[in-house]
Amino acid sequence: MDTEPANTICVEWLGRGLEYGETLRRQEELVADRAADPAHVPERLLLLEHAPVYTIGRTPDRSSLLDPGQLPHPLFTVGRGGQATYHGPGQLVGYPILDLNLRGRDLHRHLRAIEELVLLGLAEYGIVASRREGLTGAWVEDRKIASIGVGVRRWVSYHGFAVNVMRESLPPFQAITPCGIGGITMTALETEARVPVSVDAFAKTMTTIFRNHLDDVLPRTVSAE
Repeated sequence: MDTEPANTICVEWLGRGLEYGETLRRQEELVADRAADPAHVPERLLLLEHAPVYTIGRTPDRSSLLDPGQLPHPLFTVGRGGQATYHGPGQLVGYPILDLNLRGRDLHRHLRAIEELVLLGLAEYGIVASRREGLTGAWVEDRKIASIGVGVRRWVSYHGFAVNVMRESLPPFQAITPCGIGGITMTALETEARVPVSVDAFAKTMTTIFRNHLDDVLPRTVSAE
């Protein structure tokens, strides 16, 4: 367990092959703890690699699942925004548990900050990624490399980002319309960087990015008590 001060983000590597329900319960516990005792419970970034799973936000439009009965992996309906996406081996998932009571109660601003941190991480590998107007995530030209979806409870954030690091993370996207965007091409960090990159290596990169830049892109507007 990380023992850094409560005003410093603690980063935890949870491991690989984690079941989605297990990590969702972990997020919910940390969100509740932070909301109940912000003076003593630090903000956190959970980093991990999921067992294969599809997720979709709470929306009546489930057309992005294509054929729900034929999905090759389990499906979870979750409390974030957005359409269907995939998590699995070769992909780094990050769940920032951030207190937006301190950082401004603005979900749009929070989304843009997470995007910016992912873009900074990709830039460390020479990848010029960017946003696309009206869409969420990180893109290399017209290819999507990272997905982002967040939720809040009592203005403490959960859910987060998923970056396709290795090529093995890409084939399962073919069973869905990723994020509900027709004709989308998914890409991976190692494809765009043209060098092998491990999930472990990118997790270390994102740890450094969050510790060095979180307060720059999403500064505290209220002091912690």
